[in-house]
Amino acid sequence: MVHDFCKLAMSLLHGINPVAEALKANPEKIERICIERGQRNPRIQEVLDLARQNHVRVCFEDKSWLDRKAQGERHQGILCYAAEMDTYSAEDILEQATSPGLLIVLDGIEDPHNLGAILRSAEAAGADGVFLPQHRSASLSATVVKASAGAASHVKLARIANTAQLIGLIKTKGFWVAGLDAGSDQPIWKADLTAPTALVLGSEGTGLHRLVKQKCDFLVSLPIRGHVGSYNVSVAAGMALYEVLRQRR
Repeated sequence: MVHDFCKLAMSLLHGINPVAEALKANPEKIERICIERGQRNPRIQEVLDLARQNHVRVCFEDKSWLDRKAQGERHQGILCYAAEMDTYSAEDILEQATSPGLLIVLDGIEDPHNLGAILRSAEAAGADGVFLPQHRSASLSATVVKASAGAASHVKLARIANTAQLIGLIKTKGFWVAGLDAGSDQPIWKADLTAPTALVLGSEGTGLHRLVKQKCDFLVSLPIRGHVGSYNVSVAAGMALYEVLRQRR
C-alpha cells in the first residue's frame, strides 16, 4: 500500500490502514486528514495522535460528508487528502540550490489558483525551491497543478512547520531574505537582488505575518499609482521574480 501511494500520488485515501500507512511513509505529502465526528475507534485515535506529532492538519466532519467524498467506498470513519506532486525537505532544497540562489517562501497563500500561478512564475524564473507552510496554505491539489500550467512538476517544493524558523535556517546558508510588503518605502528595483535571495510573499488578505516580517533582512514594495491598495499576490510574485532576473542579467 505504501509503494502504491508513493507511485500514484493519490489525491484521496480512505480507510484506517491506507491513511495510517501513508502518514507513516510520507507525512509531508498529507494535506489534511478528515475524521468522522464522534468516532471512538482506538485505531483512529492512533492515527490522530500520529498526525498531530507530524503537524498534519486534522478536521472533523459528519459521516454524511465522508460518505459523499468517498463516493460509496468504505471509509471506516477516516480519509485524507494527499499532495498531487512530490515534495522535498527544506534541507534538501537548500543543499541543491545553485549559485547565486533564488528561493521563494510563501507565508499563507490560500487560493489554489494563486499558488499555481506563483509556481509557474517560480519555474520560469529558475527558482531553486518554493516553501509552503503546512497550515494556512492551499493544498497541493489538482487545481494547483492545472493553474501552474505544468510547472508544478518541475519546481522543488517543501512543506514547513514554521515559517519564521525556516527563515532563520535560510540565513545560515548565506541567503538574504527580502519580504514583499506594500508598506515598504523601498521599491524592489533599489534592492540588490544579485546576491543569494529568498523572496517572502504574504497571504492574499493580510500580507506578511508580523513575526515573519520581523525576520526578513529587508522589505521591498511594488509601487502603485492607482486606487487599489495592492497587487494580486501571484501578479506581485511574477513582477518581483522578473526584477530578480533583470538584475542578474
